[in-house]
Amino acid sequence: MATTSIQTDNSDPWFQDRFATRIGGSQYGKGNEIYKFELIKRAKRQALTDHPERRMLDFGIGENDEMAPENVRAVMRHEIDRPENRGYADNGIAIFKEAVAAFMAREFGVVLNPENEINHCIGSKTAYSMLPAAFINPGDTTLMTVPGYPVAGTATRWFGGSVHALPLLPENNFFPDLDGIPADVLARSKLLVLCYPNSPTGKTATSAFYEKVVDFATRNRIVVVQDAAHAMLSYDTEPLSFLSVDGARDVGVEVHSLSKGFHMIGWRLGWVCGHKKLVQAFADVKDNCDSGQFIAIQKAGAAALSDAKIPLLVREKYRRRLEKLVGVLRACGFDCEMPGGTYFLYTKSPRGAGDQVFLTAQAASQMLIHDLSISTVPWDDCGAYLRFSATYEAIDEAAEDDLMAETHARLLRARLKF
Repeated sequence: MATTSIQTDNSDPWFQDRFATRIGGSQYGKGNEIYKFELIKRAKRQALTDHPERRMLDFGIGENDEMAPENVRAVMRHEIDRPENRGYADNGIAIFKEAVAAFMAREFGVVLNPENEINHCIGSKTAYSMLPAAFINPGDTTLMTVPGYPVAGTATRWFGGSVHALPLLPENNFFPDLDGIPADVLARSKLLVLCYPNSPTGKTATSAFYEKVVDFATRNRIVVVQDAAHAMLSYDTEPLSFLSVDGARDVGVEVHSLSKGFHMIGWRLGWVCGHKKLVQAFADVKDNCDSGQFIAIQKAGAAALSDAKIPLLVREKYRRRLEKLVGVLRACGFDCEMPGGTYFLYTKSPRGAGDQVFLTAQAASQMLIHDLSISTVPWDDCGAYLRFSATYEAIDEAAEDDLMAETHARLLRARLKF
């Protein structure tokens, strides 16, 4: 006879002490700390409930508001019905790797062997979660810039390592202070994770900075992982690859994504490229984590990479939107300027509004959502900053201008203090 286990909400399941320490151990699920993005979601839901007549001006999302180009979708529609695409892709197909190699040569002058210096990933996020598995032992350290994308740091801790934060500060032009890392930290460091164009600060890298990184990595025997998800969204300079600098391929890899620069958010396709042995290590870990992205998606990705017009159009769209956004925010008291890259605008948070005082950017962000239905992302890692994304939904430039006008009017009513 089958039995039924009944459990009340306030009792622990029998397996409560079976959870791994890396996710909280016996205390898993009992914490009351709320992740900032969940706070934003909750605040947005509440604002929509309280003010259904007021549209949400959403500058918080980081997802392209436009579908992938029609020629890319056409390839997908064609390939999805082909029986030869039904199987496992494992570590990728030659067509995609060859398209990557051609793209890297065309856009950056970087010549790669598609057979052993390129490997696809199911979105760049998976690469950052897998690469630490190839290098981090208990006690090892990953150097990571903050604020930034945390996935490589989370994976590092899961493998028993630690993370040493490298703050990105305006006084250092939003570059990490590699010379200020303590000697004992350097001695146990194995990975340096960078992101340029930088999310969220919008800073673009220079060849001189990358040359310094190569020298640093060589002297300290540290592997570099450069996050190039926003590579094609460069405004103050031509797109620059870390691998285009002499010696870079000897010390690291670069991780690219088709999401930001190709309107392929959700397609989950990117690649890792660089030193063949580092790429092979990633591929070996990947072989034990997934069986490759759907081949039809890889073929559509190859078509996107082969069309040089796509990233140019994406870049100009978000350049235009950011220029408008900078103008509006400046008119409302924000001290901000056009970012060098990405589709994010990173600016100091207001210190108050009317009679309210904000001790953190998160407090300012919550007020903007609750009182004005304006959604932003707060960053309090290196001072109080707000991140505005230019990926809000607008079907044309007239709709963009309408949204900007509404943003301007609401922010002025808030009587922000800086």
